[in-house]
Amino acid sequence: MTKITMTANKGQPHVQRAVSGATRLLFVLSLCLIIAPSAWGDLQAGKDAYNRKDYATARQELQPVAEQGDAEAQYLIGYMYYKGQGVDIDGVEATKWFGKAADQGHLKAQVRLGMMYRLGYSDVSKNDAEAAKWLRKAADQGDGKAQYNLALMYAGGQGVDKDEEAFVDWLHKAAEQGYAKAQFQLFFVYFKGEGVPQDPVEAVQWLRKAAESGHPRGQLILASLYYKGQGVEKDGAEVLKWVRKAADQGEAEALFSLGNFYSVGELGLPKDIVEAHKWWSLAAAQGHEKASEERDKLARDMTADQIAEAEQRAREWTKK
Repeated sequence: MTKITMTANKGQPHVQRAVSGATRLLFVLSLCLIIAPSAWGDLQAGKDAYNRKDYATARQELQPVAEQGDAEAQYLIGYMYYKGQGVDIDGVEATKWFGKAADQGHLKAQVRLGMMYRLGYSDVSKNDAEAAKWLRKAADQGDGKAQYNLALMYAGGQGVDKDEEAFVDWLHKAAEQGYAKAQFQLFFVYFKGEGVPQDPVEAVQWLRKAAESGHPRGQLILASLYYKGQGVEKDGAEVLKWVRKAADQGEAEALFSLGNFYSVGELGLPKDIVEAHKWWSLAAAQGHEKASEERDKLARDMTADQIAEAEQRAREWTKK
């Protein structure tokens, strides 16, 4: 209790009470500043901890911020539950936090939520209507992945009425942003004439864009067109260029094709059974049965040293 000394100045007691009250207020404010980081969390500190994979600290910092309504923190907490980072994988919790962020317009949260409902994840069941709802919100914000998946939903009438025009329209929007899967899909759309007039030239243009965007199947099919001279002029150099790009991504059929080329010395390559064995081994490791058969057949005519060299080359390629 504050002691008040009476003086001749009748206002003095009030002054002492005011000073005492101000002291208490400063103490409370100081205490708040001390406890704020742990009680309120810190978004940037949480993101920094997340980036260095210190998930315990990240969650400690992000959880309070998320509970206060920050969309980015909500998304990151949801993603930790989605991936099982510092917590057990929990689709329900992931959906809850993604939903909170998505409701605030967080683009990544909308895409992630839409895909969870589209495919089903952990203990979250597929829900086409919810998937279409959230993918459309993200698609309207210009996200290529959302636009592509929304297009597929229109193609199949999943969560929306089947609509071939909307399918092609959303594919174009995604493809024009450089989304490789959409570009690859447009190749088939124009090649077969699905919802658009059949146009082989347009088809090849989209296939090339997909290949240039790094789509491995697109690269392999483009190589096949150059090999056959279908829609483009035959060009061995282009064949090898695109087959190698697909092979570098582990595309089994591309690995198998390189083995074929080296086994007979095709497209300007030297005949090299060691290289053929290497590429067929790499394709076989991806589950390509024909490559496994061809490698084993070739090995019967190779020396032990040649086989050892082929296996060493395969290991070195895998490391790279």
